Amino acid sequence: MAAGEGRRLRPLTERHPKAVLPIDGRPVIATVLRELQDAGAGRITVVTGHLAEQVEQLLDGFPHELRFVRQPEVLGSADAVRRAALEPPYLVVAADTVFTPGDIARFLAATRGHDGAIAVRRRPPPGPGRWAVRVEHGLITKLPDDDPSSPLSGAPLWLHGEAVWRELQGELPGPPFEQATALQRAIAAGARIAGVEIGPTRDLTDPLDLLEENFGYLRGL
Repeated sequence: MAAGEGRRLRPLTERHPKAVLPIDGRPVIATVLRELQDAGAGRITVVTGHLAEQVEQLLDGFPHELRFVRQPEVLGSADAVRRAALEPPYLVVAADTVFTPGDIARFLAATRGHDGAIAVRRRPPPGPGRWAVRVEHGLITKLPDDDPSSPLSGAPLWLHGEAVWRELQGELPGPPFEQATALQRAIAAGARIAGVEIGPTRDLTDPLDLLEENFGYLRGL
């Protein structure tokens, strides 16, 4: 998913989509795609929207089978996934987050035998833009979790199986239309949605982050 406007990163995202901004000197979306390659991904569908041409031009010639779909309006993550028109099971990942190397592959390995899965992390913790998730005995039981002491936040890495896909095709409240609603409905219907803990993730939330997340790279120049 690379369609977001990145409103909290303005004015940077008035000229550049969030997915092409760098962490460690490399566009975030390029890092995510290489992690997906290492995890053995097949064809990858990239959903673009805000300043879509920049994302598509950046990835022109990327050594993997890519397909582009545009989301004409910012209507939420569920709408983005619907437009991708995928057959379950499939992996959904945001193109604006850098994961600990190898975590995408480890996440996939841990999801076998489940109806779906959500990656959870302790860093960064729940906060603005990061909803808390309740995990009990390895399964997601509530999202978002309203317990203020919850240490786990949902990471933008999901697996949708048949049960989640069916809920996603139904009527969801919105806009915005969100994956979390479909996942919670699947849980309520008895689906087993794994909560897979991964390592820390890195994201660009406000303009200062762009400098901080590239300090190491800049010092090495």
